[in-house]
Amino acid sequence: MRLICAVFVLLMVVMTPAQCQQTAEDWFNKGVALADQGKYDDAIKAYDEAIRLNPNLAEPWYNKGNALDDQGKYDDAIKAYDEAIRLDPNDANAWYNKGVALKKQGKYDDAIKAYDEAIRLDPKHTDVWYNKGNALYYQGKYDDAIKAFDEAISLDPNYALAWNNKGVALEPKLPRIY
Repeated sequence: MRLICAVFVLLMVVMTPAQCQQTAEDWFNKGVALADQGKYDDAIKAYDEAIRLNPNLAEPWYNKGNALDDQGKYDDAIKAYDEAIRLDPNDANAWYNKGVALKKQGKYDDAIKAYDEAIRLDPKHTDVWYNKGNALYYQGKYDDAIKAFDEAISLDPNYALAWNNKGVALEPKLPRIY
């Protein structure tokens, strides 16, 4: 037992403080694990620590935006997505998720602009086309919505919601889409 204690003490002395500290990547991974468990406040704290340690990483900002969005904090989520986009303007998913948060706020024009940027970066992102179709539908732009749903369907012929919402857009008298 004394030998084990002596080895432990020796390891503690030999390890440098840097080896004991967590990196930005460690905090980011911790945030992902916490968010996967639905612990969004703790995940946000972990992402904030990752950002503090390395403010030039886009991923913690993006994931912080997702956690905030999951909590219904859309303004804060959009700010986080904007920071992720500032750091990595070619991240189609950050543009897409910003569009989703804007759509949830009823800011359809802004959402469509974000979706269009995501489409420019990744024209085969099926969910972007689908959500753009929804935003256009909510604006009463049924023909444009149908075109967006058609694009989603051309990319994924089994996209049931896109088929459904195209049908709804073809008959706009129905109360709502899913």
